[in-house]
Amino acid sequence: MPASQLDFGVLTHVIHFAATPNANGTLNSSAHGLTAAYSADLISRAHAAGRKVLICVGGGGTQAGFQGAASSGNRSTFINNITNLMASRGYDGVDIDWEPVPTSDAASFTNLIIGLRTALNGFPQPKLLTVAAGAYPPFGDSPTAHYLMYAALQSQLDQINVMTYDMAGPYPGWVTWFNSPMFDGGYRFPSTGGLLPSINAAFDNFLTAGVAAHKLGIGIAFYGYAWTGASGAPTVGVVLPRQSWTVAPTMTAYRYRTIMDTYYQSNRYHWDANAQAAYLSITNANPTNHIFLSYDDPRTCQTKVSYARNRGLGGVMIWALGQDYTSGQPEPLLQAIQYALTTPGSLTIQRPNQGINVGFASLPLGSYRVQWSSNLAAVSWNTLTVTNVSGPGGWLQIPDPNAATQMHRFYRVQTPP
Repeated sequence: MPASQLDFGVLTHVIHFAATPNANGTLNSSAHGLTAAYSADLISRAHAAGRKVLICVGGGGTQAGFQGAASSGNRSTFINNITNLMASRGYDGVDIDWEPVPTSDAASFTNLIIGLRTALNGFPQPKLLTVAAGAYPPFGDSPTAHYLMYAALQSQLDQINVMTYDMAGPYPGWVTWFNSPMFDGGYRFPSTGGLLPSINAAFDNFLTAGVAAHKLGIGIAFYGYAWTGASGAPTVGVVLPRQSWTVAPTMTAYRYRTIMDTYYQSNRYHWDANAQAAYLSITNANPTNHIFLSYDDPRTCQTKVSYARNRGLGGVMIWALGQDYTSGQPEPLLQAIQYALTTPGSLTIQRPNQGINVGFASLPLGSYRVQWSSNLAAVSWNTLTVTNVSGPGGWLQIPDPNAATQMHRFYRVQTPP
């Protein structure tokens, strides 16, 4: 996706992916095509639009490189190499994407963040420091330690972007589940009785540990996973969430554009109201070729914006913009987010008979307080109603039967209430 195609009117920051760490503290800036020319193009366009760009260091599978680079013998060199790359190319800060961060790496991770924050504070212009955090700890680790680590580091960080995706897999004792479900729906693993993972549960854990809500960003996945190939009792082929198996299915990741071009048909589409998640259910002649495909669609994106608002979070984070992009075509997921950010927008007023109807656009999972006043200079407003949207959202009409009793009536909508 060329930088010229980025819609900076929707974005506040761009995290440029990525330089990867070598165990000796050096950086590999060519692994993902991070050329100086491309950095310059992206940064110049972003700055012209009044937006900031951070250089990402890390990515999936970079744990071993971080372990060596952040060791006591290499850490100072590693931090210097990061800040030199950032400064020489004109980035506005650094994003650390150490994946995974088990409890055994917590001390090294903490020392790296503290040292990097100190180095960034030495620049004459403020520099940002963010991290990509796992929604849950690595398997077998203490969940308490995972969330408390981020709580202890939050003063060093401008944003903690939670990777609320890759939350399911064909693991022993598992069932088919969503890539990025908002809620667990009360569903439990038949093997252990534990609740299935969800975004809401992960954020409950962060907030309970003491992480400030405004520091947290909720992840939006511009990709999904197709599950297929399950066999044996009780399931031959998987087409639905919460199916178990004897021989595990396989999972294949697809970008959103590929899902829509190759797999989507309206009769295959389903919305799980309990999990607040979209999926495709695809049957084939051979049951082992059935497909359960979990992905974020426009409704999911808007639901996540509503959730971030309702819980007072800092914002949303997207992985990754290019997965929604096809040259010369609209970007439906990014457009859905842009619409969500500007909703409810303007109000309309209708006067049926002697009453008034206040109309405005709403989002899935949105929560709205409609208020009125007879004086725009009033210090306080009166609540007409509080409305929680349980369905897909859309245009709401809120009646005010008492409006005719006053000469002037002014309205506003707050979200969240």
